[in-house]
Amino acid sequence: MMNIEIIEKPFNIDIYGFSGTAVNKDYAGTAFKLSGKMWQVIKGNGIKNKGQNIWVYDTNESVFAGIEIEEPYKERSALEHKNILLNKYAYFKHIGPYSLIKQVGQSMNEEINNKGLETTLPYIEIYGHWNNDESKLETELLMSLK
Repeated sequence: MMNIEIIEKPFNIDIYGFSGTAVNKDYAGTAFKLSGKMWQVIKGNGIKNKGQNIWVYDTNESVFAGIEIEEPYKERSALEHKNILLNKYAYFKHIGPYSLIKQVGQSMNEEINNKGLETTLPYIEIYGHWNNDESKLETELLMSLK
């Protein structure tokens, strides 16, 4: 059984990056491409940021890959802005390889349903700082609840 927290206080975050559509439901591939594009803009403009990739999966196969920035910056038009507000959500921190995230997300969804709760979009993955040891990688999974 997973240690899923049900949180009933708002989670509000402003992120900057790029959105796209997951062609053939290739969500991770799409988010990865969008992240690469975002990092080119972030690094190319020396934009101070918190260094954590944040991937948002939403309705109609839309994907947003973004990052929190630490200061307002002038070239804001280069990046899309997205504000996310979750009033009630399920939270789980996955520690281990990224390759298991999809499976962990499915298990999380099943457990939430078993508790009689219903998930809704958006679904968010917040990637912790990189570690060469895959067993120490941290990813926060947030599932919006109805």
